[in-house]
Amino acid sequence: MADLDTYRNIGIFAHVDAGKTTTTERILKLTGKVHKTGEVHDGEATTDFMDQERERGITIQSAATSCEWDGHRLNIIDTPGHVDFTIEVYRSLKVLDGGVGVFCGSGGVEPQSETNWRYANESEVARIILVNKLDRLGADFYRVVDQVENVLGANPLVMVLPIGTEDDFVGVVDLLTRKAWVWDESGQPENYSLEDVPADMVDKVEEYREKLIETAVEQDDDLLEQYLEGNEPAIEDIKRCIRKGTIALDFFPTYCGSAFKNKGVQLVLNAVVDYLPSPTEVKPQPEVDLEGHETGEFAIVDVNKPLRALTFKVMDDRFGALYFTRIYSGKVEKGMTVLNTATGKTERIGRMVEMHADSREELTSAQAGDIIAIVGLKNVQTGHTLCDPDNPATLEPMVFPDPVISIAIKPKDKGASEKMGIALAKMIAEDPSFRVETDEDSGETIIKGMGELHLDIKVDILKRTHNVDVEVGKPQVAYRETITQRIEDSYTHKKQSGGSGQFGKIDYIVEPGEQNSGFEFESKVTGGNVPREFWPAVEKGFAGMMAQGVLAGFPLLDVKVTLMDGAFHAVDSSAVAFEIAAKGAYRQSIPKAGPQLLEPIMKVDVFTPEDHVGDVIGDLNRRRGMIQGQDSGPTGVRVKAEAPLSDMFGYIGDLRTMTSGRGQFSMEFSHYSPVPKNVADEVIKEVKEREAAK
Repeated sequence: MADLDTYRNIGIFAHVDAGKTTTTERILKLTGKVHKTGEVHDGEATTDFMDQERERGITIQSAATSCEWDGHRLNIIDTPGHVDFTIEVYRSLKVLDGGVGVFCGSGGVEPQSETNWRYANESEVARIILVNKLDRLGADFYRVVDQVENVLGANPLVMVLPIGTEDDFVGVVDLLTRKAWVWDESGQPENYSLEDVPADMVDKVEEYREKLIETAVEQDDDLLEQYLEGNEPAIEDIKRCIRKGTIALDFFPTYCGSAFKNKGVQLVLNAVVDYLPSPTEVKPQPEVDLEGHETGEFAIVDVNKPLRALTFKVMDDRFGALYFTRIYSGKVEKGMTVLNTATGKTERIGRMVEMHADSREELTSAQAGDIIAIVGLKNVQTGHTLCDPDNPATLEPMVFPDPVISIAIKPKDKGASEKMGIALAKMIAEDPSFRVETDEDSGETIIKGMGELHLDIKVDILKRTHNVDVEVGKPQVAYRETITQRIEDSYTHKKQSGGSGQFGKIDYIVEPGEQNSGFEFESKVTGGNVPREFWPAVEKGFAGMMAQGVLAGFPLLDVKVTLMDGAFHAVDSSAVAFEIAAKGAYRQSIPKAGPQLLEPIMKVDVFTPEDHVGDVIGDLNRRRGMIQGQDSGPTGVRVKAEAPLSDMFGYIGDLRTMTSGRGQFSMEFSHYSPVPKNVADEVIKEVKEREAAK
């Protein structure tokens, strides 16, 4: 059996263009996994193997690969940086034990880095930091360290200092050993020499080294006491303290380099081995029962325990569907039967492979701590737990956000609709933040996602991967509705002509709920005027109507209904009668409760060269954007704003025009907010015209 202490399950995550994929490539080259290094800008990176990734130079799907370093096995997941694909980052972090956060030396802490960092905090993933691209114009290691402290509220533990910067960046000083790693100009990672600290850096190195040791020894009272008495601990003891503090998330060892120029990557790999946790050192996953309540049991990483594994990603490739699975406890063997707790059905494990981006190595068994891909499962989706049929348990399921944008699509070729259906089914299994619906009235297929780029890529995948050409409608915003007034009302449902009748009377209050509360129901009936067994029927009646608002048919949010009183008939009352009464009450009262349209507001983060800031801010104001702040950096200005999604369609084209192609932006959903009356009237009119046209 493999020694779990030598396993490191790590993810590499960062903002678009910070150099994650390039860093992964360098790691694979250094560990001997690939012999020719692929470049992202040439579209040849090993882990970017989708056509769309190669063309756009961005990572869309997280790719898994394994390699060896210093007697340790590293399972690496390269995650996407673009905001529309954060779901990929989120589900990768969920199954990782440690991470490498990559920041651009000149761009610093960018918007997506903040989101990814927040996800990693929520998942309690230990991290080390790499400040990359120090060879770039405007790169400044100390400024980025400062941003990590102030913007992310994290505690970076500086482990190395850069020698030179921009074009003069030649290497780094390792603070612990006081050795300078200097690379020559060949660009080969192995061509470095260990030298003494450059004379002009000695004071700075000593200052940062002292800070490093002081922070580290706080993890061990005995060492702290010795240190305060003037005895410096041995390097091995300091490393032990750094490891302890890193795993406890007290601080984040911080490195720097240039992955593209092959400088500084070895030290990051050493840090992964030295400071990031093995599978046995992280908090075990809590187990939940089928209702989602924690059982108090944990999936302890142990080969001899019952099987617990989580499928965190489904990917369709030329050989069929691959189910990326993290094994938490027990082992998986070829031919064995496992239970999927989400469907209640058993699955047979046919083939298992270890992935190296898009090539694979066949396996006959795998064990706790491994990340593998299983081929040919039947009814498994992202977030499903596979376990021992004789000892079932569910691992905490993943939660995915609701889409905020939708478009209608239809195949250009009449005969391709069945083909499109099969392709869409595969794409839903791969990406839980992507949804598909059929409009019952018009028969149109509606696809929903997290942003314009998200859906743009999906249409592209349909076309390229599945050979289905589609016509795309105008993007539609996922509006919502709510109410603004409290209404006390009464409704009676009675039908007493011939045969057994129906009777249900309810007195109730409908009022606005707390923000993001969805639908709440409470009963304050006393004295049995509405028997307790009918309360769920009243709740079901109201809840069932919430999907259809009264203004334009959008789902209703944040409403509280309180059942106060009512009446029933000993013979004619039934659950069905009270459910119908609740539906009638909804239709009667919601229009009187000040219904209001809500729209999704997006958090927008724009990067622009300094000379275009005025144009960018003016344009955001025209789009009903509220400017939240701006930060100047060496290469340009970041403008933070909140703006309604409906006014942000096509923004990238306008931004590029305004900034001569140099502007960039990212956008993620923030909250729902009331729509101004003139815009609401326009939206309602448009919806009614669409309905009439059907």
